[in-house]
Amino acid sequence: MVKEAVILAGGFGTRLRSVVKDIPKPMAEVCGRPFLSYLLDFLNKQKIERVILSVGYKFDIIKNFFGSRYKDLKLEYAIEDKPLGTGGGLKNALKYTSEKNIYVLNGDTFFDIDLIIFFNFHKNKNSKLTIALKKIENAERYGVVEIDHNNKIISFLEKGKMNSGFINSGIYLLNIEFFKSLALEDSFSFEKNFLEKYYKKFEFYGFPLDRFFIDIGIPEDYERANIEFQRFKD
Repeated sequence: MVKEAVILAGGFGTRLRSVVKDIPKPMAEVCGRPFLSYLLDFLNKQKIERVILSVGYKFDIIKNFFGSRYKDLKLEYAIEDKPLGTGGGLKNALKYTSEKNIYVLNGDTFFDIDLIIFFNFHKNKNSKLTIALKKIENAERYGVVEIDHNNKIISFLEKGKMNSGFINSGIYLLNIEFFKSLALEDSFSFEKNFLEKYYKKFEFYGFPLDRFFIDIGIPEDYERANIEFQRFKD
């Protein structure tokens, strides 16, 4: 089983500046504590042992708050000296792992899935990359991921193209050896320069799951998170 995860936590949070002070986006306060703490709780409850935080912008705020442990999780920090994008940040973080596969989570989304079920799907498909998918009715903001009858990803539709469909939830399972075998730049977008570039050449899969999902990337959803996350209060 996979016991490690990477959280991409280097975002600037530009779209949240009107409601959140000048801090890394995953540190935005939701119901009295950082959004990142909910992601760590999620991983801790599912028996993940080690989390690598891909950090950059004002990373010291994250490191000073969480330190090297959170509950049962050991925390490592993969620090960007300059902005590397989501793909470059992940590539940098993978220097700190020894796993064959690894969970990757966006630091500004929460999808309450069962990671073991997700892993079993990934393993059974012998997948290079698997995305946890969430079906929503208003998908214009996100873009849509299309899959075939075998759950193989067959297209990524741009934002605004479809009103409803499966969206990328921001949780992935990645075959590390495969990822490292590609000729990837040091700085790049995981979504544009990896997912949308290589899904036609290799078999990437999408796994739809009907669970609670939220993205705090814009002020409206950030405010909604402060209501929804009342359920997760200790």
